[in-house]
Amino acid sequence: MAFFFAEVHELIDWSIPPQSLEQELQQIVGEGDSGKRFADKLFQVWLRDGEEAWVLIHVEVQSQVKSDFAKRMYQYNYRTFDRYERSVISLAVLGDEQASWRPSGYGYALGGCRVSLEFPIAKLLDYESQWQSLESSENPFAVLVMAHLKTQATRGLPQERKLWKWSLVRSLF
Repeated sequence: MAFFFAEVHELIDWSIPPQSLEQELQQIVGEGDSGKRFADKLFQVWLRDGEEAWVLIHVEVQSQVKSDFAKRMYQYNYRTFDRYERSVISLAVLGDEQASWRPSGYGYALGGCRVSLEFPIAKLLDYESQWQSLESSENPFAVLVMAHLKTQATRGLPQERKLWKWSLVRSLF
């Protein structure tokens, strides 16, 4: 959370352990008529400001361009809100290879009624230009991002991929 979504990380009271809502998530994604869906994680967290309110964090990791991704984010958000009647933060980590694909909202308007959702994204391709920062970072997600980027860059190049794997593993030590 701190690596990809620092602003959201700052809202959370980390002295209270987050609660995973895996069973609840499966109920939420299975409720709609739009087919079987798979979201990655749903957590219950508490805010730092001491309020008794809690926030449900929905994190979706998407590795391929999907035309209905933003709509799915909206569906998970409203289903979670409907079920728990609590604020929901929807976050997306995009691991695809298309630099221009950046879904960050969904909405529609009809007959004077407007519905919309905007959600933060972390685009892994954006970290290519920050390679030196990734190498010097102590956050373990920096290594995951580097591994992801090098996996994409070495597709079809097994020798080069092997060298990068060893390089990244050595950097962990």
